[in-house]
Amino acid sequence: MDAQGLHMTQNTTPPGVFKRNPPIVGEAEAIEAAKNGDAHAFSKLYALHKRRVYTLCLRMLGNVSEAEDMTQEAFLHLFRKIGSFRGESAFSTWLHRLTVNLVLMHLRKKGLNLVSLEETINPSEEDAPKRDFGSRDLQLTGSVDRVALERAVASLPPGYRMVFVLHDVEGFEHNEIATMLDCSTGNSKSQLHKARLKLRELLRQPDQSAQPAAGIKEVAV
Repeated sequence: MDAQGLHMTQNTTPPGVFKRNPPIVGEAEAIEAAKNGDAHAFSKLYALHKRRVYTLCLRMLGNVSEAEDMTQEAFLHLFRKIGSFRGESAFSTWLHRLTVNLVLMHLRKKGLNLVSLEETINPSEEDAPKRDFGSRDLQLTGSVDRVALERAVASLPPGYRMVFVLHDVEGFEHNEIATMLDCSTGNSKSQLHKARLKLRELLRQPDQSAQPAAGIKEVAV
């Protein structure tokens, strides 16, 4: 991810911490050729998107080995499903949604709880979701150090990290996240609120950028 990608999204883009990348030159042609069985074109799509898909997997899973395996699984699935891409959304958006679904299925097979249901049960006043819950977090707005931010995200508890990545990184709405994670919309909002609070705390720690989070390595997006 370049320096531009570290800025919070502006009002013209979906809410998110990491800005989406513009359309890629030659991507549309490669997609159509890949649909017709052109292996070289599919290899080009892999080269264009592998880093972003890997980064998404790593952010969701917090584990390098699992992220690498799921990246390969995502592209195997893409190879089988690319004929169903109709261009109703950006290819990267479609591919990321496909990847998210695969990662969630992977986690469910492992029997992991993706969210904590007690988050919305009698929350304390200081933890309760605020009225501007779905808006950008102004305390996180602006440029931040990429390495520190990636490490802070990786340090979040799994439930917080999942909702944060889906909402603030991938731009999914809370109702979509609730469906994906089989939880309530309020639960998704609560998890995001707590994730942002935890991120602020982690980013304020002077030693946050000194040591990498376990299992995290440099990624380029």
